[in-house]
Amino acid sequence: MAELDRLEAFPDEACAVLDAAGLGAHYVDARHGGRLHDHVELVQLLRTVARRDLTVAVAHGKTFLGSAPVWIAGSAEQAARLATAVRRGAVVSWALTERDHGSDLLAGELTARRENGQWRLDGEKWLINNASRGHLLCVLARTGDEGGPRGFSLFLVDKSQLEPGSYRHLPKVRTHGIRGADISGIAFDGARVPHAALVGDVGTGVEIVLKALQLTRTVSTALSLGALDHGLRIAADYAVDRNLYGRRLAELPRVRRILGQASAALVVAEAVTVVAARSIHALTPEMAVISAVAKGLVPGLVQDTLERLAELLGVRSFLSESYEDGAFAKLERDHRIVAIFDGSTAVNRSLLVDHFPALARGLRRGRADLDGVAAAMPGGPVPAFDPARLRLLSTGGCSPVQSLTGAVGRLGTAADQGLLPADTLAMAWDLAAVTDGVHAAMESQERTPRDVPQSAFELAAQYELCFAGAALVHLWLDGARTPHDALWLRAGLAVVLTGLGLHVDESRATAYDRLADRLLGSAGHEPPSLLATDDRGAVL
Repeated sequence: MAELDRLEAFPDEACAVLDAAGLGAHYVDARHGGRLHDHVELVQLLRTVARRDLTVAVAHGKTFLGSAPVWIAGSAEQAARLATAVRRGAVVSWALTERDHGSDLLAGELTARRENGQWRLDGEKWLINNASRGHLLCVLARTGDEGGPRGFSLFLVDKSQLEPGSYRHLPKVRTHGIRGADISGIAFDGARVPHAALVGDVGTGVEIVLKALQLTRTVSTALSLGALDHGLRIAADYAVDRNLYGRRLAELPRVRRILGQASAALVVAEAVTVVAARSIHALTPEMAVISAVAKGLVPGLVQDTLERLAELLGVRSFLSESYEDGAFAKLERDHRIVAIFDGSTAVNRSLLVDHFPALARGLRRGRADLDGVAAAMPGGPVPAFDPARLRLLSTGGCSPVQSLTGAVGRLGTAADQGLLPADTLAMAWDLAAVTDGVHAAMESQERTPRDVPQSAFELAAQYELCFAGAALVHLWLDGARTPHDALWLRAGLAVVLTGLGLHVDESRATAYDRLADRLLGSAGHEPPSLLATDDRGAVL
């Protein structure tokens, strides 16, 4: 993989291994004969690939992104055909962006016009993952001359059915990370596709895209989890093997603190991702908020953490060959693209800003789908996903956050029973108080549709952390944890409260050091995971 990266060559062999293993079947919704029953399982599968190599995860996982609009809005026949193709190894791409318009989808110029019972495609899509290698593309095209929210439609284009000369691939674009991936583009010149290629109704393209993004943004956080798994293991191995001034690096308090904070950040990122992925099934109408939170928080938190691990590794974090075949330098480069995929951090925070009134109103009224929150926890069977329940706006707000105060009250009961340290409970009450303050600030936030102040984006970032803290609390309660397993909750809350600007004193910060001890004492320096426990129920 290191050599392929240096050559900027596509990882064909690795992708073929994943095809042979049947990973593609997990990109296909179970309603259409695939193995996608649980989006948490899909996250864990892509995370497993990403912890080995992010380029491979991006290249192979793109098929899920390209297929998602069809699982949401395609006809039964269309979905069945696509499902068969994907299970057989077809590569599906998602052609949304254009050279001059970026994430401004309503400015797209590629057109689809009716012509003799067919649709004629003209124009370019650019910076498209697998545009050249893909067999099928889900293309967003302007079907109304005036554009606008109802002026675009989606088409599932099979390149093998296009007339020769009606399309051409644009050159591969060289990138800082994921160097071997097929980041290129495609140009159509009078390419005719049958009416059956239309996904959903005419004019619903943007709506379908926005709903599909609620799934893909959530699942893409798997790339970040895998990257931090990999980076944390490299750093722990180095700390144990490296001697400095007569001591192992792992024995130095500063080094143990960095490893512990990185472990805690991984716990927080995983908590957000798990709750978000389960919410696809359990809190489907709220995914406009939850997916934006997950995509806004997780890649940034992981990138910041990788940078702290780079500080520990020193010059070895920059070496591209002589240390671990440059694995850390590669993953750090590769991961930077994750924050941009499927809407940048700024785009996702802008979506949260649009929800400020609903979020503030929901908390003030105590509105929360408690059954949905319970189903969003991994302790029970996952509800079947119903795409018809997806909404462009979550009018009810966000139940995991809006039920936080009640959840912290349940923590109080656990503390009374000796299951939770009193100071960890105090941290949770601190979180609840800050969360109330964030909602009060959102309610008074002034903005216009074309002028969103920086303070609104800062509030959105704070809200992401409130969600992360709420996810930690709900997950701990769902697991009916024992006293020795409150460590990850304490360490995760320390990360959240620090991010929210609260001082975390040394007595609370020692949770980081204890997490570092677990990491360094585990076989193979296995990173912590809320989804893996030992025989006592302690998080590994």
